[in-house]
Amino acid sequence: MKQGLSLRVSQHLALTPQLQQSIRLLQLSTLEMSQEVEQMLDENPFLELAEDAAPREEFGLAQSDAPVSQESREFESATDSIAGSADTASATSTKDTETTAEISAEPSLDESWDGDGSVETSPDDSEWGGDAPARKNNLDDSDAEASDLTGAHESLQDHLHRQALGLRLSELDRAALHFLIESLNDDGYLEDTLASLAAGLANNDPEQTEELAQQFAIALQLLQHMEPAGVGARDLAECLQLQLLDSKDCVENRAALAMCRQPMELLARRDVKRLSHLCDFPEEIIKGAIAVIARLDPKPGRRFANVERNLIVPDVIVVKSGRGFKITLNSDVMPRLRVHDIYANALKQHKGAGGSQALQQRLQEARWFIKNIQQRFDTILRVSSAIVERQKNFFTHGELAMRPLVLREIADELGLHESTISRVTTAKYMRTPFGTFELKYFFGSGLGTESGGNASSTAVRALIKQFVAAESPKKPLSDNQMAEMLKEQGIECARRTVAKYREALRIAPTHLRKML
Repeated sequence: MKQGLSLRVSQHLALTPQLQQSIRLLQLSTLEMSQEVEQMLDENPFLELAEDAAPREEFGLAQSDAPVSQESREFESATDSIAGSADTASATSTKDTETTAEISAEPSLDESWDGDGSVETSPDDSEWGGDAPARKNNLDDSDAEASDLTGAHESLQDHLHRQALGLRLSELDRAALHFLIESLNDDGYLEDTLASLAAGLANNDPEQTEELAQQFAIALQLLQHMEPAGVGARDLAECLQLQLLDSKDCVENRAALAMCRQPMELLARRDVKRLSHLCDFPEEIIKGAIAVIARLDPKPGRRFANVERNLIVPDVIVVKSGRGFKITLNSDVMPRLRVHDIYANALKQHKGAGGSQALQQRLQEARWFIKNIQQRFDTILRVSSAIVERQKNFFTHGELAMRPLVLREIADELGLHESTISRVTTAKYMRTPFGTFELKYFFGSGLGTESGGNASSTAVRALIKQFVAAESPKKPLSDNQMAEMLKEQGIECARRTVAKYREALRIAPTHLRKML
């Protein structure tokens, strides 16, 4: 084999740590980003949270009429090229684009690299997020109320044990009742039979099993008389019966009790004639009994379930301003970050000392983090501004005026990749005059119209909801009728598409809406 030398030119993508961090921060939700900031503040001594009210020279987001800085655009384009398109060899800067949001041009970071890769520190590192209020450890009234809402919780077992304390029971009865309470599932049902529970405790001893089963039967009677009504039931029919027995005595309730003793499939189908024949009640009474059952709680323990409650905090706020709209970032979610001046100046004075290289790297990481946070909010604001510009009719007239919009349109307008738009619009929320919505809510497919245009699927769903709200309860609209009504308004929508949208809106089919 003959050996030789050759030159070859090639290009490859280099996903630097700074770009990796920028991509990761961009897809985080507000809560996740807040946790990331707290973690970085704990780990990096050069990063601090500004507590003073008066901001110094800012390189973060401020409220002015200047466009986004060119440096910020170039860095965003580099991030987008690497994250969204693996075929692109190098990142290129995007063209300047005017936005309707208020966002200021940011001065560049004063940093330069010397030969060994260390960074030259500036004596006065700026603060990011100067308009954001300083975060305090002490919660104000509103924060305390929100904290109480998410943190206060009493489980079903705790609620039942508290009621059991008021009962005069023997030690054996109290122990049996305690065991049954702990055996309930989240819905308040006793899934296992009394025999199986007794056999598990008695190690399959027949005599002891029978004795425990009798003790559990007594405890079950006590449990089923506790609040909430219906707790301790073995199935849905028993749960409904317990609630009916706990209510006042009337003809409808007696008919409802008789219906609950029949197969549940008849009640699910609302087969009035069959139920009337089996229960020996007139059809009018059966209809009233169905209405009574519909008001019962099929899962009495669910209200005590420890479901995580997430309070949605909008990232962007849109308000009407004259003939247009003003788009601003929510200052409550913007952390005020800056480089610690004392540590940075001390590092500059002792640059040649041993171990300074590692500290220089930590300082650079702090600056990278601040700039990536800035870039995250810049991108969110730009995408939100483009969405508002495309969906002006929605912000004026509501969801009936929503127009079709796909990620590609916003990506082409801003010079970004679709994957970047997808990251920005996921778990980010916008407060509008019509409520708070996720940014993805403003994107939707289109349906053809007679005029050759497109109607948004969101607007079509709103029309279907409007049709159902205005229909006659005695003669509800079928899917075919709603499809014809949409066609009369120039929207081509098949019956199966109407059925799909109706199910997505959780609207019952025609025969069930008529019974309700």
